[in-house]
Amino acid sequence: MNEGRIERFRAALGKPLPGRAAHARFEPDLAFGRHCGPAPASARAAAVMLLLYERNGAWYVPLTVRPAHLTHHAGQVSLPGGSVEPDESSVAAALRELEEEIGVNPASVEPLGTLSSLYLFVTDFVITPHVAVVAPAPAFRPNPDEVAEVLELQMSMLADVEPCERVKRGLRSLSFYAPAMCLAGHVVWGATAMMLAELGAVWAGADSEGETNCES
Repeated sequence: MNEGRIERFRAALGKPLPGRAAHARFEPDLAFGRHCGPAPASARAAAVMLLLYERNGAWYVPLTVRPAHLTHHAGQVSLPGGSVEPDESSVAAALRELEEEIGVNPASVEPLGTLSSLYLFVTDFVITPHVAVVAPAPAFRPNPDEVAEVLELQMSMLADVEPCERVKRGLRSLSFYAPAMCLAGHVVWGATAMMLAELGAVWAGADSEGETNCES
């Protein structure tokens, strides 16, 4: 594993994050910046995991495709994650969901930090995106009840990523459009696209620092 690359990225996560600047490009219509909060007292906590791993000199992050039979968000591309239980921390919830959804043992994972939290006003959740690294590259075991497919996304695809199209969605009696990424043959929109945009921005910034400092 390229430890110098990961240490630069870890350090970048500890600095001021791009947050709104990265999210805004993929924020759905009608959001009006509400994803940046502040969240109301009623908001529930959720956590997702962005897991980095290296294979053949390239870095990847896994995404999940939700099964068609689910009641909510069927077929959508998402990140491993879910609600934070009353008796657990946010990072523990993200690691638990990582294991439950795609079979990665939490003991093999090294947390690196977090990205900017997002308030999803439609569902009244505040999502904390955790970032971690694992070595060697894991063999994923997707839970068929929650995951139809694991997408292994190369991090280089997130460099300067821009919306490729606008997808039309419905919310109760409203229709709206959302900027979307086209990644690994899938259309990614909403909170997942916003978090990936920030991940790509922080990763690219850390990479640039490494080039400036002539580090490995």
